[in-house]
Amino acid sequence: MYKFAHLADCHLGAQKYPELKELELKAFKECLDICMEEEVDFIIIAGDLFHSNLPDMGVVKEAVGKLSEVNKKGINIYINYGSHDFSPNQTSIIDVITESGLMKKLFQAKVFEDESGEEMIKLNFTIDPKTKAKLTGISGRKMGIDDTYYDMLDRKSLEEEKGFKIFVFHTAIRNLLPEYLIKMEGMDINKLPRNFDYYAGGHIHKRICEDKMNDYGVITYSGPLFSGYPRDLEISAKGEKRGFFIVEFDEESHDIKSCEDLTFIQLDLASYLYLSFQADHKNSNELYDEIKAKIEEKSVLDEIEGRIIILKVKGELSGGKTSDINFYEIRKHLKGEGAIHVSINHHGLVSREFVGVKVKGETNEEIEENLFLENIDNIKVPLEELNNKKGAQLASRLLKVIRQNPKPNEKKSDYTNRILKESLDVLGFEDDLFNK
Repeated sequence: MYKFAHLADCHLGAQKYPELKELELKAFKECLDICMEEEVDFIIIAGDLFHSNLPDMGVVKEAVGKLSEVNKKGINIYINYGSHDFSPNQTSIIDVITESGLMKKLFQAKVFEDESGEEMIKLNFTIDPKTKAKLTGISGRKMGIDDTYYDMLDRKSLEEEKGFKIFVFHTAIRNLLPEYLIKMEGMDINKLPRNFDYYAGGHIHKRICEDKMNDYGVITYSGPLFSGYPRDLEISAKGEKRGFFIVEFDEESHDIKSCEDLTFIQLDLASYLYLSFQADHKNSNELYDEIKAKIEEKSVLDEIEGRIIILKVKGELSGGKTSDINFYEIRKHLKGEGAIHVSINHHGLVSREFVGVKVKGETNEEIEENLFLENIDNIKVPLEELNNKKGAQLASRLLKVIRQNPKPNEKKSDYTNRILKESLDVLGFEDDLFNK
Protein backbone atom coordinates (compact mmCIF):
# COMPACT_ATOMS: atom_id res chain seq x y z
CA MET A 1 0.00 0.00 0.00
CA TYR A 2 1.08 3.55 -0.76
CA LYS A 3 -0.29 6.70 0.81
CA PHE A 4 -0.19 10.43 0.23
CA ALA A 5 -1.38 13.55 2.05
CA HIS A 6 -3.64 16.19 0.53
CA LEU A 7 -3.76 19.63 2.11
CA ALA A 8 -4.66 23.10 0.88
CA ASP A 9 -5.39 26.71 1.84
CA CYS A 10 -2.77 27.06 4.57
CA HIS A 11 -2.78 30.86 3.94
CA LEU A 12 0.46 31.35 5.86
CA GLY A 13 0.85 35.04 6.62
CA ALA A 14 -2.86 35.80 6.60
CA GLN A 15 -3.14 36.40 10.35
CA LYS A 16 -2.06 39.73 11.83
CA TYR A 17 -2.77 39.03 15.50
CA PRO A 18 0.26 37.32 17.12
CA GLU A 19 -1.84 34.64 18.82
CA LEU A 20 -3.52 33.66 15.53
CA LYS A 21 -0.28 33.92 13.58
CA GLU A 22 1.23 31.40 16.00
CA LEU A 23 -1.69 28.99 15.53
CA GLU A 24 -1.52 29.41 11.75
CA LEU A 25 2.13 28.30 11.64
CA LYS A 26 1.52 25.62 14.27
CA ALA A 27 -1.17 24.08 12.06
CA PHE A 28 1.21 23.86 9.10
CA LYS A 29 4.07 22.42 11.13
CA GLU A 30 1.84 19.90 12.93
CA CYS A 31 0.39 18.79 9.59
CA LEU A 32 3.84 18.07 8.14
CA ASP A 33 4.97 16.41 11.38
CA ILE A 34 2.04 14.00 11.11
CA CYS A 35 2.89 13.35 7.45
CA MET A 36 6.41 12.36 8.47
CA GLU A 37 5.18 10.22 11.37
CA GLU A 38 2.72 8.46 9.06
CA GLU A 39 5.52 8.00 6.52
CA VAL A 40 3.41 9.19 3.59
CA ASP A 41 5.00 8.64 0.20
CA PHE A 42 4.29 12.15 -1.05
CA ILE A 43 2.35 15.31 -0.17
CA ILE A 44 0.03 17.42 -2.34
CA ILE A 45 -0.57 21.11 -1.56
CA ALA A 46 -3.55 22.22 -3.67
CA GLY A 47 -2.81 25.95 -3.62
CA ASP A 48 -2.69 28.95 -1.29
CA LEU A 49 0.25 27.79 0.78
CA PHE A 50 0.82 31.49 1.51
CA HIS A 51 -1.71 34.31 1.74
CA SER A 52 0.35 36.48 -0.59
CA ASN A 53 2.66 35.82 -3.52
CA LEU A 54 5.39 37.73 -1.62
CA PRO A 55 4.65 37.09 2.06
CA ASP A 56 6.50 38.19 5.19
CA MET A 57 9.98 36.66 5.12
CA GLY A 58 9.72 35.61 8.76
CA VAL A 59 6.76 33.40 7.86
CA VAL A 60 8.60 32.07 4.82
CA LYS A 61 11.64 31.16 6.96
CA GLU A 62 9.46 29.13 9.35
CA ALA A 63 7.70 27.35 6.49
CA VAL A 64 10.91 26.58 4.59
CA GLY A 65 12.49 25.15 7.75
CA LYS A 66 9.68 22.60 8.08
CA LEU A 67 9.66 21.85 4.33
CA SER A 68 13.39 21.10 4.60
CA GLU A 69 12.69 18.52 7.31
CA VAL A 70 10.20 16.78 5.03
CA ASN A 71 12.64 16.90 2.12
CA LYS A 72 15.37 15.22 4.21
CA LYS A 73 12.93 12.37 4.89
CA GLY A 74 12.76 11.75 1.15
CA ILE A 75 9.09 12.77 0.89
CA ASN A 76 8.26 14.67 -2.30
CA ILE A 77 5.94 17.69 -2.04
CA TYR A 78 3.88 18.61 -5.11
CA ILE A 79 2.20 22.00 -5.34
CA ASN A 80 0.19 24.26 -7.61
CA TYR A 81 -0.47 27.96 -7.28
CA GLY A 82 -3.57 29.07 -5.47
CA SER A 83 -5.27 32.37 -6.27
CA HIS A 84 -3.25 34.01 -3.47
CA ASP A 85 0.07 32.44 -4.51
CA PHE A 86 -0.18 33.55 -8.12
CA SER A 87 1.59 36.68 -9.37
CA PRO A 88 0.96 37.86 -12.96
CA ASN A 89 3.74 40.48 -12.95
CA GLN A 90 6.51 39.13 -10.74
CA THR A 91 7.96 35.94 -9.33
CA SER A 92 5.94 34.29 -6.59
CA ILE A 93 7.56 32.92 -3.46
CA ILE A 94 6.34 29.51 -4.67
CA ASP A 95 8.72 29.80 -7.64
CA VAL A 96 11.63 30.57 -5.31
CA ILE A 97 10.92 27.56 -3.10
CA THR A 98 10.36 25.17 -6.02
CA GLU A 99 13.66 26.30 -7.57
CA SER A 100 15.37 25.22 -4.33
CA GLY A 101 14.06 21.69 -4.85
CA LEU A 102 11.93 21.60 -1.68
CA MET A 103 8.71 21.38 -3.71
CA LYS A 104 7.75 20.50 -7.28
CA LYS A 105 5.26 22.58 -9.25
CA LEU A 106 2.70 20.49 -11.12
CA PHE A 107 1.20 22.96 -13.59
CA GLN A 108 3.26 22.30 -16.71
CA ALA A 109 1.53 23.17 -19.94
CA LYS A 110 2.18 24.02 -23.54
CA VAL A 111 -0.08 25.74 -26.09
CA PHE A 112 -0.64 24.11 -29.48
CA GLU A 113 -3.11 24.33 -32.36
CA ASP A 114 -5.51 21.46 -33.04
CA GLU A 115 -6.55 20.26 -36.49
CA SER A 116 -9.08 23.08 -36.84
CA GLY A 117 -6.56 25.75 -35.88
CA GLU A 118 -7.96 26.30 -32.38
CA GLU A 119 -5.46 26.93 -29.60
CA MET A 120 -5.38 24.17 -26.99
CA ILE A 121 -3.47 23.54 -23.77
CA LYS A 122 -1.72 20.22 -23.23
CA LEU A 123 -0.82 19.34 -19.62
CA ASN A 124 2.22 17.23 -18.80
CA PHE A 125 2.19 14.57 -16.08
CA THR A 126 4.68 14.46 -13.22
CA ILE A 127 5.40 10.85 -12.22
CA ASP A 128 6.16 10.24 -8.57
CA PRO A 129 9.34 8.11 -8.63
CA LYS A 130 8.39 5.85 -5.71
CA THR A 131 4.70 5.13 -6.30
CA LYS A 132 4.56 5.79 -10.08
CA ALA A 133 1.44 7.90 -9.46
CA LYS A 134 0.86 10.40 -12.26
CA LEU A 135 0.06 13.94 -11.14
CA THR A 136 -1.01 16.99 -13.09
CA GLY A 137 -3.37 19.92 -12.64
CA ILE A 138 -4.13 23.59 -13.16
CA SER A 139 -3.11 26.42 -10.87
CA GLY A 140 -5.64 28.85 -9.46
CA ARG A 141 -5.84 32.49 -10.48
CA LYS A 142 -7.89 35.41 -9.23
CA MET A 143 -11.26 36.43 -10.66
CA GLY A 144 -11.84 32.99 -12.23
CA ILE A 145 -9.25 33.59 -14.96
CA ASP A 146 -8.21 29.94 -14.71
CA ASP A 147 -11.57 29.14 -16.36
CA THR A 148 -9.95 29.93 -19.72
CA TYR A 149 -7.40 27.16 -19.15
CA TYR A 150 -10.18 24.61 -18.65
CA ASP A 151 -11.95 25.85 -21.79
CA MET A 152 -8.78 25.30 -23.83
CA LEU A 153 -7.79 22.02 -22.16
CA ASP A 154 -6.82 19.01 -24.27
CA ARG A 155 -8.94 16.53 -22.31
CA LYS A 156 -8.42 13.61 -24.68
CA SER A 157 -4.73 13.14 -23.83
CA LEU A 158 -5.45 13.43 -20.10
CA GLU A 159 -8.40 11.07 -20.07
CA GLU A 160 -6.70 8.38 -22.17
CA GLU A 161 -3.53 8.30 -20.02
CA LYS A 162 -3.21 4.98 -18.19
CA GLY A 163 -2.16 4.39 -14.57
CA PHE A 164 -3.06 5.88 -11.18
CA LYS A 165 -3.80 9.57 -11.88
CA ILE A 166 -4.32 12.58 -9.60
CA PHE A 167 -5.65 15.94 -10.80
CA VAL A 168 -4.77 18.93 -8.60
CA PHE A 169 -6.89 22.07 -8.95
CA HIS A 170 -7.63 25.31 -7.13
CA THR A 171 -11.06 26.55 -8.10
CA ALA A 172 -14.62 26.25 -6.88
CA ILE A 173 -16.81 23.56 -8.44
CA ARG A 174 -20.32 25.06 -8.39
CA ASN A 175 -21.96 21.63 -8.16
CA LEU A 176 -20.22 21.00 -4.82
CA LEU A 177 -20.57 24.40 -3.15
CA PRO A 178 -22.21 24.49 0.30
CA GLU A 179 -25.30 26.67 0.59
CA TYR A 180 -23.54 29.59 2.28
CA LEU A 181 -21.12 29.84 -0.68
CA ILE A 182 -23.71 29.34 -3.40
CA LYS A 183 -22.94 32.76 -4.97
CA MET A 184 -19.20 32.10 -5.06
CA GLU A 185 -17.63 32.32 -8.50
CA GLY A 186 -16.85 28.86 -9.83
CA MET A 187 -17.13 26.45 -12.73
CA ASP A 188 -19.23 23.44 -13.62
CA ILE A 189 -17.87 20.01 -12.71
CA ASN A 190 -17.96 18.96 -16.36
CA LYS A 191 -14.96 21.18 -17.05
CA LEU A 192 -12.74 18.83 -15.06
CA PRO A 193 -11.06 16.11 -17.14
CA ARG A 194 -12.55 12.65 -16.48
CA ASN A 195 -10.98 9.30 -15.65
CA PHE A 196 -8.75 10.44 -12.80
CA ASP A 197 -8.62 8.36 -9.61
CA TYR A 198 -8.39 11.33 -7.24
CA TYR A 199 -9.11 15.05 -7.56
CA ALA A 200 -7.25 17.14 -4.98
CA GLY A 201 -9.03 20.48 -4.66
CA GLY A 202 -8.28 23.76 -2.99
CA HIS A 203 -9.97 27.19 -2.72
CA ILE A 204 -13.21 26.21 -0.97
CA HIS A 205 -12.63 26.63 2.77
CA LYS A 206 -14.70 23.63 3.75
CA ARG A 207 -14.01 19.91 3.83
CA ILE A 208 -15.85 18.23 0.96
CA CYS A 209 -15.64 14.73 -0.45
CA GLU A 210 -17.78 13.59 -3.35
CA ASP A 211 -17.88 9.90 -4.24
CA LYS A 212 -17.40 8.86 -7.82
CA MET A 213 -19.72 10.66 -10.23
CA ASN A 214 -20.04 9.28 -13.76
CA ASP A 215 -16.45 8.96 -14.98
CA TYR A 216 -14.92 11.03 -12.17
CA GLY A 217 -12.97 9.54 -9.29
CA VAL A 218 -13.23 10.85 -5.73
CA ILE A 219 -13.36 14.68 -5.74
CA THR A 220 -12.19 16.37 -2.55
CA TYR A 221 -11.52 19.67 -0.85
CA SER A 222 -9.51 19.34 2.35
CA GLY A 223 -10.42 22.84 3.56
CA PRO A 224 -7.94 25.09 5.42
CA LEU A 225 -5.59 23.76 8.08
CA PHE A 226 -6.59 26.62 10.35
CA SER A 227 -8.07 29.83 8.98
CA GLY A 228 -7.51 32.33 6.22
CA TYR A 229 -10.42 34.65 6.99
CA PRO A 230 -12.50 35.72 10.01
CA ARG A 231 -15.43 33.74 8.61
CA ASP A 232 -13.29 30.59 8.81
CA LEU A 233 -12.93 31.16 12.55
CA GLU A 234 -16.68 31.58 12.86
CA ILE A 235 -17.33 28.35 10.97
CA SER A 236 -14.78 26.53 13.15
CA ALA A 237 -16.53 27.91 16.24
CA LYS A 238 -19.78 26.42 14.95
CA GLY A 239 -18.20 22.96 14.84
CA GLU A 240 -16.41 22.61 11.49
CA LYS A 241 -13.31 20.42 11.86
CA ARG A 242 -10.06 21.54 10.23
CA GLY A 243 -7.25 19.39 8.94
CA PHE A 244 -6.16 17.38 5.87
CA PHE A 245 -6.59 14.03 4.12
CA ILE A 246 -4.31 11.00 4.10
CA VAL A 247 -5.18 8.70 1.22
CA GLU A 248 -4.08 5.08 0.79
CA PHE A 249 -4.07 3.32 -2.56
CA ASP A 250 -3.25 -0.24 -3.47
CA GLU A 251 -0.04 -1.03 -5.33
CA GLU A 252 -1.88 -3.37 -7.65
CA SER A 253 -5.31 -1.86 -8.34
CA HIS A 254 -4.50 1.78 -7.48
CA ASP A 255 -8.21 2.10 -6.76
CA ILE A 256 -9.84 4.58 -4.35
CA LYS A 257 -13.40 3.34 -4.21
CA SER A 258 -15.13 6.01 -2.12
CA CYS A 259 -14.76 8.79 0.45
CA GLU A 260 -14.69 6.09 3.13
CA ASP A 261 -11.22 5.12 1.87
CA LEU A 262 -9.91 8.55 2.93
CA THR A 263 -8.69 9.40 6.42
CA PHE A 264 -9.31 12.94 7.59
CA ILE A 265 -6.66 14.07 10.08
CA GLN A 266 -8.17 16.63 12.43
CA LEU A 267 -5.91 19.33 13.87
CA ASP A 268 -7.09 20.28 17.36
CA LEU A 269 -5.20 23.53 17.76
CA ALA A 270 -7.71 25.59 19.72
CA SER A 271 -11.11 25.52 21.40
CA TYR A 272 -13.81 27.97 20.43
CA LEU A 273 -16.83 29.68 21.95
CA TYR A 274 -19.46 31.12 19.64
CA LEU A 275 -21.82 33.85 20.93
CA SER A 276 -24.55 35.30 18.73
CA PHE A 277 -26.86 38.30 19.35
CA GLN A 278 -29.81 39.62 17.36
CA ALA A 279 -30.56 43.36 17.44
CA ASP A 280 -34.13 43.30 16.11
CA HIS A 281 -36.64 45.24 18.28
CA LYS A 282 -33.90 46.45 20.66
CA ASN A 283 -32.27 49.84 20.90
CA SER A 284 -28.50 50.23 21.25
CA ASN A 285 -28.59 50.41 25.08
CA GLU A 286 -30.79 47.32 25.41
CA LEU A 287 -28.56 45.33 23.08
CA TYR A 288 -25.39 46.44 24.88
CA ASP A 289 -26.87 45.45 28.24
CA GLU A 290 -27.87 42.05 26.84
CA ILE A 291 -24.35 41.38 25.56
CA LYS A 292 -22.76 42.42 28.85
CA ALA A 293 -25.16 40.28 30.88
CA LYS A 294 -24.45 37.24 28.72
CA ILE A 295 -20.66 37.42 28.86
CA GLU A 296 -20.82 37.89 32.64
CA GLU A 297 -22.90 34.74 33.21
CA LYS A 298 -21.01 32.10 35.20
CA SER A 299 -21.67 29.43 32.58
CA VAL A 300 -20.02 31.64 29.95
CA LEU A 301 -17.19 32.80 32.21
CA ASP A 302 -16.29 29.17 32.88
CA GLU A 303 -15.77 28.57 29.15
CA ILE A 304 -13.79 31.67 28.16
CA GLU A 305 -10.28 30.87 29.37
CA GLY A 306 -7.98 29.44 26.71
CA ARG A 307 -10.55 29.74 23.92
CA ILE A 308 -11.00 31.76 20.74
CA ILE A 309 -14.20 33.76 21.22
CA ILE A 310 -16.37 34.55 18.21
CA LEU A 311 -19.03 37.16 18.99
CA LYS A 312 -21.48 37.98 16.21
CA VAL A 313 -24.04 40.79 16.36
CA LYS A 314 -26.50 41.51 13.56
CA GLY A 315 -29.90 42.99 12.83
CA GLU A 316 -31.48 46.46 12.85
CA LEU A 317 -31.53 48.56 15.99
CA SER A 318 -34.91 50.09 16.86
CA GLY A 319 -33.13 53.16 18.20
CA GLY A 320 -29.68 54.56 18.90
CA LYS A 321 -26.51 54.14 16.88
CA THR A 322 -24.22 51.17 16.42
CA SER A 323 -21.39 53.28 17.87
CA ASP A 324 -23.28 53.39 21.19
CA ILE A 325 -22.24 49.77 21.77
CA ASN A 326 -18.77 49.71 23.28
CA PHE A 327 -17.24 46.73 21.52
CA TYR A 328 -13.81 47.73 22.80
CA GLU A 329 -14.93 47.16 26.39
CA ILE A 330 -16.58 43.87 25.45
CA ARG A 331 -13.35 42.63 23.86
CA LYS A 332 -11.30 43.89 26.82
CA HIS A 333 -13.55 42.02 29.26
CA LEU A 334 -13.31 38.74 27.35
CA LYS A 335 -9.53 39.01 27.02
CA GLY A 336 -9.31 39.78 30.72
CA GLU A 337 -11.13 36.52 31.45
CA GLY A 338 -8.43 34.59 29.62
CA ALA A 339 -9.61 34.37 25.99
CA ILE A 340 -6.80 33.59 23.52
CA HIS A 341 -8.38 35.82 20.91
CA VAL A 342 -11.65 37.72 20.52
CA SER A 343 -13.21 38.25 17.10
CA ILE A 344 -16.28 40.52 17.03
CA ASN A 345 -18.35 40.63 13.85
CA HIS A 346 -20.90 43.45 13.83
CA HIS A 347 -20.89 44.13 10.08
CA GLY A 348 -24.50 42.97 9.95
CA LEU A 349 -25.61 45.48 12.60
CA VAL A 350 -27.40 48.59 11.27
CA SER A 351 -29.21 51.53 12.76
CA ARG A 352 -32.47 53.09 11.61
CA GLU A 353 -31.05 56.49 12.46
CA PHE A 354 -28.36 56.09 9.85
CA VAL A 355 -29.59 56.58 6.29
CA GLY A 356 -27.25 55.56 3.55
CA VAL A 357 -26.08 52.71 1.42
CA LYS A 358 -24.62 49.92 3.55
CA VAL A 359 -23.78 46.95 1.39
CA LYS A 360 -23.13 43.55 2.94
CA GLY A 361 -22.34 40.15 1.55
CA GLU A 362 -20.23 37.03 2.03
CA THR A 363 -18.63 37.07 -1.44
CA ASN A 364 -17.54 39.75 -3.92
CA GLU A 365 -20.35 38.73 -6.27
CA GLU A 366 -22.97 39.06 -3.51
CA ILE A 367 -21.61 42.46 -2.43
CA GLU A 368 -21.65 43.76 -6.00
CA GLU A 369 -25.19 42.54 -6.66
CA ASN A 370 -26.39 44.12 -3.40
CA LEU A 371 -24.62 47.35 -4.33
CA PHE A 372 -26.44 47.43 -7.65
CA LEU A 373 -29.74 46.72 -5.88
CA GLU A 374 -29.15 49.55 -3.38
CA ASN A 375 -28.48 52.04 -6.20
CA ILE A 376 -30.91 50.85 -8.87
CA ASP A 377 -33.53 53.40 -7.80
CA ASN A 378 -31.09 56.23 -8.42
CA ILE A 379 -30.74 55.28 -12.08
CA LYS A 380 -33.68 55.92 -14.39
CA VAL A 381 -33.48 53.06 -16.89
CA PRO A 382 -36.05 53.32 -19.73
CA LEU A 383 -36.76 49.57 -19.60
CA GLU A 384 -38.96 49.03 -16.55
CA GLU A 385 -37.93 45.36 -16.19
CA LEU A 386 -34.35 46.45 -15.47
CA ASN A 387 -35.33 48.58 -12.48
CA ASN A 388 -35.32 45.58 -10.14
CA LYS A 389 -33.28 42.55 -9.15
CA LYS A 390 -33.11 41.40 -12.77
CA GLY A 391 -31.32 44.61 -13.69
CA ALA A 392 -28.86 44.22 -10.82
CA GLN A 393 -28.08 40.63 -11.85
CA LEU A 394 -27.63 41.69 -15.46
CA ALA A 395 -25.17 44.42 -14.42
CA SER A 396 -23.28 41.91 -12.28
CA ARG A 397 -22.99 39.44 -15.16
CA LEU A 398 -21.83 42.18 -17.53
CA LEU A 399 -19.17 43.27 -15.05
CA LYS A 400 -17.89 39.69 -14.84
CA VAL A 401 -17.48 39.57 -18.63
CA ILE A 402 -15.67 42.93 -18.82
CA ARG A 403 -13.25 41.85 -16.06
CA GLN A 404 -11.86 38.92 -18.05
CA ASN A 405 -8.17 38.97 -18.92
CA PRO A 406 -6.84 37.94 -22.33
CA LYS A 407 -6.38 34.20 -22.87
CA PRO A 408 -2.85 32.85 -23.33
CA ASN A 409 -1.44 34.09 -26.68
CA GLU A 410 -4.74 35.86 -27.54
CA LYS A 411 -4.30 38.85 -29.84
CA LYS A 412 -5.51 42.23 -28.62
CA SER A 413 -8.04 42.55 -31.45
CA ASP A 414 -9.39 39.03 -30.80
CA TYR A 415 -9.64 39.80 -27.09
CA THR A 416 -11.56 43.05 -27.76
CA ASN A 417 -13.96 41.33 -30.15
CA ARG A 418 -14.54 38.44 -27.74
CA ILE A 419 -15.37 40.74 -24.83
CA LEU A 420 -17.67 42.80 -27.04
CA LYS A 421 -19.48 39.70 -28.31
CA GLU A 422 -19.88 38.18 -24.82
CA SER A 423 -21.16 41.54 -23.53
CA LEU A 424 -23.77 41.69 -26.29
CA ASP A 425 -24.77 38.10 -25.49
CA VAL A 426 -25.35 39.08 -21.84
CA LEU A 427 -27.47 42.02 -22.98
CA GLY A 428 -29.49 39.75 -25.26
CA PHE A 429 -28.49 41.23 -28.61
CA GLU A 430 -28.34 39.02 -31.68
CA ASP A 431 -25.07 37.94 -33.33
CA ASP A 432 -25.95 39.80 -36.54
CA LEU A 433 -25.85 43.08 -34.61
CA PHE A 434 -22.26 42.25 -33.57
CA ASN A 435 -21.33 41.36 -37.16
CA LYS A 436 -22.54 44.76 -38.37
